[in-house]
Amino acid sequence: MHDPKSSEASSKATAEEAKIKWLVFLSSVIGIFLFSLWAMIFTEQASNVIYGVLAWISGSFGWFYFLAVVAYLVFVIFIAVSKYGDIKLGPDHAEPEFNVVTWAAMLFAAGIGIDLIFYCIVEPVTQFMTPPVGEGGTEEAARNAMAITFLHWGLSGWGVYTLVGMSLAFFSYRHGLPLTIRSSLYPLFGNRIYGPIGHAVDIAAVLGTVFGVATSLGIGIIQLNFGLKYMFGVPEGTFTQSVLAILIVVFAAISAATGVERGIRRLSEFNMLLAIILMLFVLFSGQTRFLLDAFVTNMGDYIQNFIELSFNTFAFDPPQDWLNAWTIFFWAWWIAWGPFVGLFLARISRGRTIRSFVAGTLILPFMFMAAWMAIMGNSAIDMVLGGATEFGAQAIEKPGSAIYLFLEQMPWTMLTTIAVTILSIVFFVTSGDSGSLVLSNLTCRLSDPNHDAPPWMRILWAAIIGIVTVALLMTDGLAALQSAVVIMGLPFAFVLIMMMMGLNKALRLESLKSESMQDVLAGHLSGRTVAGEGATNWTQRLSRAISFPTLKQVEQFIERTAKPAFEAVKEELEERGHPVRISGGSGDELHLSLDVDMGDEVDFTYQIWPRQCSMPAFTMRAEKPRSSYYRLEPHLRVGGLTYDLMGYSKEQMIGDIVDQFTAHMQYLHMKRELANRTPGEEGEPGPA
Repeated sequence: MHDPKSSEASSKATAEEAKIKWLVFLSSVIGIFLFSLWAMIFTEQASNVIYGVLAWISGSFGWFYFLAVVAYLVFVIFIAVSKYGDIKLGPDHAEPEFNVVTWAAMLFAAGIGIDLIFYCIVEPVTQFMTPPVGEGGTEEAARNAMAITFLHWGLSGWGVYTLVGMSLAFFSYRHGLPLTIRSSLYPLFGNRIYGPIGHAVDIAAVLGTVFGVATSLGIGIIQLNFGLKYMFGVPEGTFTQSVLAILIVVFAAISAATGVERGIRRLSEFNMLLAIILMLFVLFSGQTRFLLDAFVTNMGDYIQNFIELSFNTFAFDPPQDWLNAWTIFFWAWWIAWGPFVGLFLARISRGRTIRSFVAGTLILPFMFMAAWMAIMGNSAIDMVLGGATEFGAQAIEKPGSAIYLFLEQMPWTMLTTIAVTILSIVFFVTSGDSGSLVLSNLTCRLSDPNHDAPPWMRILWAAIIGIVTVALLMTDGLAALQSAVVIMGLPFAFVLIMMMMGLNKALRLESLKSESMQDVLAGHLSGRTVAGEGATNWTQRLSRAISFPTLKQVEQFIERTAKPAFEAVKEELEERGHPVRISGGSGDELHLSLDVDMGDEVDFTYQIWPRQCSMPAFTMRAEKPRSSYYRLEPHLRVGGLTYDLMGYSKEQMIGDIVDQFTAHMQYLHMKRELANRTPGEEGEPGPA
């Protein structure tokens, strides 16, 4: 269990706290380097191989992508509305680190990024003018185009992010496992996740993340290159795009080195505000009523046709090129970004309940996406219907130009063009720095999930992302980027299936803990009545309620009362054959821990930690006023409980430990009963 105390300390890990996972790191870096070298030197051969593998995957596994994405979404919604929804992603006492607005901004910037600017015009116009089936350019084609766009950018993709983020946060912050993909498979493989299985999973996550982020940056660079040509006459081409990639990597590295609390957080808030301003400008400078009507219509079409759209593989007459370029590509892209965005979401969501996490990660980004796509996309379609067919044709032929050609039709073109360029650059940086942060954490073994890898590691990964981006741009630009994502997303799609199984298994065990506590509650209360009320009168209880001890007093209580109670329980349990260990520290690590070895069963842990609290305003004290006091709270394997132990007698401390031990024994009994009904159950997650 990690230190449960609240802290405003830096999230950067020291060299001692961050150990590089050399097998994962070197395997990933060598593989990426060889691929990049191959793509840069043998460009034509690389293109042919990439497209050949793409054809095989889309032909053999296209159906799997469709089913998997729906399964991920259904699973996370089911978990959120079930009894598991109240479980916290972290200890029971944990509170969210970021407010809802900041949290939403970080969800938005890390999970969507530059791609929303690139595709907000390209996709609606392309689906409208050249639909997969039927005639283009009609009113029906316009409605279908927006429904398809909503599908590709809607709840289905965010279901992938939600699944990964929920699973990682649960296992890392609630059970003390490393904040890495392999931890989510602990219920299935146990300690084997620290061997070849775990290494393979983390390598797959690293490769998927690198290619997913590189694809996003590559698409954005293509667009930014056109924007610079449009505004300043900078030539388009691989050389310019390579220079842009280097510049973006430099800025991303600087931002990543500052950490989540400053760099990524501030850039995310700025980008969200700028995007909203641009969206509102398009709304109110265009046909406002039409756009609002169209938005409502689009939402209705999406909701009404969601199941049909989600399962439509065009089996009888498949437009394979369209599927590869659009639906299969998008599903693979969301999956490839899953470890990146999911780990980042977990990193910023400690302390939220599963229900609030799922609701937030599905609803908040989707509502913004729906409004953005509806306003921008319907405006572009309306332009084409109004006679701007040349604009539509150019948007399809040169996707990077679409947003600039669109703004050319609007007032204040120069101002909006500059705004989009700034938005794109900042999106670049937030995607790059978030990606490098996540990759660093994936390839380091961090002793504290709240900490991040050291800055030099993030800078290195930012550079690696830049190299892969340039390599893919050199092979065949946008087509190669899309193909690489479809290929790299497939292995992680199967990992996500195992992740669902592992999380479901762990949550069932989590539920047993709550039930076991309820089952032994009567015994707790009767024991407290005898040991508590018989030994402590009401005046002593009142004195405890209105006392506000200092840290020194807490330290004295631990030494004089708690430690003898722990030792008494240890002596009794050891006489009954249970190995027991008492540990603790002083100073910044002041706490006491009692750990009981239960053999092949889940070990019992009972800890007490001081927690600093603000002094109540109503307190009247004779001595010098203090701004804070300390509570001494018990902590179990799943985190802190809410009551204060300060002022307990030795007998009451023993009673509380025995209460929790009794509940743990009841939990083990219920888990064995469940295992007898469903053979093959593994132990619950726990720190390595």
